[in-house]
Amino acid sequence: MKLKLGIPKGSLESATIDLFRRAGFTITTSSRSYFPSIDDPELECMLIRAQEMARYVEDGVLDAGLTGRDWVEENEARVQTVCDLVYAKQSFGKVRWVLAVPEASPFRSVQDLEGKVIATELVATTKRYLAASGVKAKVEFSWGATEVKPPELADAIVEVTETGSSLRANKLRILDTVLESNTQLIANLEAWSDDWKRHKLEDIRMLLEGAMNALGKVGLMLNVSRDNLQAVLEVLPALKKPTISHLSDEAWLAVNTILDESTVRTIIPRLKKAGAEGIVEYPLNKIVM
Repeated sequence: MKLKLGIPKGSLESATIDLFRRAGFTITTSSRSYFPSIDDPELECMLIRAQEMARYVEDGVLDAGLTGRDWVEENEARVQTVCDLVYAKQSFGKVRWVLAVPEASPFRSVQDLEGKVIATELVATTKRYLAASGVKAKVEFSWGATEVKPPELADAIVEVTETGSSLRANKLRILDTVLESNTQLIANLEAWSDDWKRHKLEDIRMLLEGAMNALGKVGLMLNVSRDNLQAVLEVLPALKKPTISHLSDEAWLAVNTILDESTVRTIIPRLKKAGAEGIVEYPLNKIVM
């Protein structure tokens, strides 16, 4: 038996493949094929645009897939959310769909867009947002390059952003957040009710979440004499609980801990001054809680 898994093609593709690599799966793509190979005989992969993923999962063409919560909601797809994976193409965080207008425009709120034209890829969600705001406006589907459409081709846009840099570069100003989104592993409802497929998906979830937990973390090993142990522990972050074990020389101990990678460059010199020796920093692929 095989589980049919959709990998998002496009902006999330490389981040997803890298996350699976950290989770222990090697996915190999080819520019000529929409069927990447994966080193797990129980999985069969297919590259699908994130915008279409939820529909194919709902229809059972795929047993499961990775896509944004935004596209699940846009398609109003009936699927099972297996887990949230908070990563995106540039950073491992959430993205926002925002309502934006030209900096020089007089618009200050969504109510100012009554009767105006709004361009977006997220048509259905934008229409629901406008209805909830009591605003009637024309929502046009945008085939791309949405940021360049105001003011000539549209009065406003609803566009996805991680940092807002592209909007600022195009002299656009954000009025409101329409939807926050992050990547999800979703499953077909029938596949989720199948014992073998559900067990396989739960294993994948555990490994992917373990890979997410390890992002930005490193392991640190060091040796320290008993006399200097307290001084070394005082350097390490208070919330961390290092593993301490005995060495063959009873006067010495081994300390093993996990730290935020961003803090290591300041902590290692302090550890050395506190008496630590044989300090080794090593990368982490997974932290399974």
